[in-house]
Amino acid sequence: MPDPVRAPGPAAPRRVVSLNACLDVILVHLADRDQIAALSHYARDPGSSTIAPLARTLPFTWESAEEVIALRPDLVLASRHSAPATRNALQRLGVRTERFSTPRTIAESLEQVARVAGLVGRSARGAALVARIEAALSAARPVPGTPPMTALVYQPNGFSPGPGTLADELMTLAGFENVARRYGLKSWGNVPLERLLADPPQVLLVGEPSPGLRSWADRVMTHPALASLEGRMRQARLPEQLLYCGGPVLIDAAGALAAARRDLGARAT
Repeated sequence: MPDPVRAPGPAAPRRVVSLNACLDVILVHLADRDQIAALSHYARDPGSSTIAPLARTLPFTWESAEEVIALRPDLVLASRHSAPATRNALQRLGVRTERFSTPRTIAESLEQVARVAGLVGRSARGAALVARIEAALSAARPVPGTPPMTALVYQPNGFSPGPGTLADELMTLAGFENVARRYGLKSWGNVPLERLLADPPQVLLVGEPSPGLRSWADRVMTHPALASLEGRMRQARLPEQLLYCGGPVLIDAAGALAAARRDLGARAT
């Protein structure tokens, strides 16, 4: 899509490679299509990516040094968890590589959007995207005075986000109290079924199961021991791909959490 303010200047990179699923999402929202030399292979996975249909129309790599170097990029976006061998090879060859940490707060996530926008020569587009995200977050807040609902996110592998995570801050913003804290989680971790039975939240936020597969949360919810919790703990769906990244994903994630909160509140009245 064309930049609403100006065309790319001579300093704007022309061949950008992303090696991280969350950076993929930011990049496709900010860069011109012909600036994108490749995304990560994770971007094509519909179970974890919000841009899978678009990503399947763009080149991708498996993050190997050989693949990336063959693309002759003038900018590589990498996470601190990207393959060290690839990062080291790019450094030896003098390929400009910008590294990003996993954002733990909404503010850090918005800073990443602005940083990527500046790197690809699309600062105005980045500012507009930040404004859209902030508007979505504001709209997701419950009416002042609304009591929070206790909730726990259960991913397919049994992991739940605890304090100090982006998902935790987003839950709080949307009117949920993340009970992962009372189960002893410091960041991301597993909540044993026994702890869930002994002290259940009002809501279990679970992902949509993959076709032919049952998620961890589905197995938990149908466990015979949970019969005693009927009426005390409800289930709400939260698409799993909305939990993995910040940036533009925050728009849909905030909306989904707010919709779940409103629906649960309506059912409780």
